[in-house]
Amino acid sequence: MNNIQLVLLTGVAFIGFYFIVRLKKRLLDILFLLALVATAMVFIIWPDMTTRLAKFLGVGRGADLVFYVSILIFWFVILKLYVRMRKLEQTFTELIRQDALQKAQQFPHTTSLPNDKQR
Repeated sequence: MNNIQLVLLTGVAFIGFYFIVRLKKRLLDILFLLALVATAMVFIIWPDMTTRLAKFLGVGRGADLVFYVSILIFWFVILKLYVRMRKLEQTFTELIRQDALQKAQQFPHTTSLPNDKQR
């Protein structure tokens, strides 16, 4: 095992541990992350495996295969974040709407004008 493999394995292990701690009870996310970490570790330890898998799938090099799969994973993450952001926006809008309605009920507005503007 050479130095770059040690650096990459340490990085992947750190990222995996960090997100497992952060995700806590999201089982599907944890399983997906563990699969990614395990796959990364296998490909780091045995880099020729990516080339063999790439040739089996009709891709020229293992690095190209890793790049293509990374693009798919990034799209998945981006779409997941987009959906979560939209959900948070909807929740935030609903909370603001409810708060505004509660305040409107507490302070009903009057139809009369202030004293200095009445004629």
